[in-house]
Amino acid sequence: MQREDNFIYEEQFMLESGESLPGFQLRYTTFGQLNEAKDNVIWVCHALTANANFLDWWEGLFGKGRLYDPEKYFIICANMLGSCYGSTGPLSINPASRKPYFHDFPLLSNRDMVKAFDLLRQSLGIDRIHTVIGGSLGGQHALEWAVMEPDRITHMVQLCSNAQHSPWGIAFNESQRMAIEQDPTWTNKDANAGMHGLATARSIALLSYRHYNTYQKTQSETTNGKVNHFKASSYQRYQGDKLVRRFNAYSYWLLSKAMDSHNVARGRAGMDEVLANVKAQSLFLGVSTDILFPVSEQQFLSDRVANAQLAIIDSDYGHDGFLIEIPSLTREIRRFYEKARPKPAFTDY
Repeated sequence: MQREDNFIYEEQFMLESGESLPGFQLRYTTFGQLNEAKDNVIWVCHALTANANFLDWWEGLFGKGRLYDPEKYFIICANMLGSCYGSTGPLSINPASRKPYFHDFPLLSNRDMVKAFDLLRQSLGIDRIHTVIGGSLGGQHALEWAVMEPDRITHMVQLCSNAQHSPWGIAFNESQRMAIEQDPTWTNKDANAGMHGLATARSIALLSYRHYNTYQKTQSETTNGKVNHFKASSYQRYQGDKLVRRFNAYSYWLLSKAMDSHNVARGRAGMDEVLANVKAQSLFLGVSTDILFPVSEQQFLSDRVANAQLAIIDSDYGHDGFLIEIPSLTREIRRFYEKARPKPAFTDY
């Protein structure tokens, strides 16, 4: 049975920036039952604008008879700190002012988000996680967790992600934030501030999520007579408006900044040494046409994490392939478990 719940942390929560939150809330979803040994936990880390209900956006991997069957596993996903789907974020009430934080919400890093996840793990009495799985920003969280708590994570599946966010990725995010800044409402202390800019930001982002081939297949015109009102034009506007209906510019700004901060070597040893200390049996999976997190980034990780496996799937959908190519993902993740050493506790995938 699928359940939703809230984790309330009532102590001061120190952030990597040196600022703090006077406690926080995480909204989380569970599917299945925790077994007596508590060794059947699959922890899902969601991407930038997703929510804790992984069945909304990754249903093909979860469910009866699927890769992660709730009859075998206890599957959990927590909405990341700073998001707008039930977890504490910029639209939450600041206890000091008794008004929403808006622009005053403190800067977050991926480490802050993972630290919050780990507090939830502890509250649930979970000592070890069978598999942590995530793509894109969620993949960054999965790796950060495997570095932060190497003895807690048995398997890690990181999809279309990296060890440090690239200058290319940061440039895409900055361009999106510039679009939000150009919205004259962005400086307002209002829940709807920056929403026109957010629509443009999403349009920019989509160009990095997809690929030339995606648009050729889905947005090509069927006639030769058009000089205006192209399918690709309306598609970009539709995608921008679609995000505006379910998200807010504050969280988008904040979470994109957290993505930019991703660097598992920051304040630690060198990158090679940090990755060599990852103990989780790891799969780094990439998509051949991903321009945002190119396969060279997954190759970099698989070359440095002990006993890691690398899988590249072919897709015309670019970065979004990790959300779309479910049969290929299922096949590669099953192969990973079959090859993993030591063998997982459950092998009938």
